[in-house]
Amino acid sequence: MHELSIVKSIIELAENQVIEKGASSVESIELEIGQLSGVDLDALDFAWSCAVRNTVLQNAKRLINQVHGLARCQECRLEFNMHTYYTNCPNCESFFSEILRGKELRVKTLTVTYAAAI
Repeated sequence: MHELSIVKSIIELAENQVIEKGASSVESIELEIGQLSGVDLDALDFAWSCAVRNTVLQNAKRLINQVHGLARCQECRLEFNMHTYYTNCPNCESFFSEILRGKELRVKTLTVTYAAAI
């Protein structure tokens, strides 16, 4: 399950940001995950629930934006929705396409929380 290693990388990124900013935890995190990225969202949810315990992300609100696949046919130049890497062009049926969107896997925003001053 590579989703666990993805979550561990996100935790590491979040912990580094908390340290760098002098914060205490993460309030929210927004992820962009492409439909063609190969990430199984159910497996990511499971890995997340296990891996974030006792980390800066433990109480963070998580938002996932799924980015739909978009491709441009190399033969007829039509742009079309691509659901899998093997989606052919609906116009000319060519399988030669340039993927324009849908492979994303990134942290879009990270909101940190600062401890209250005493």
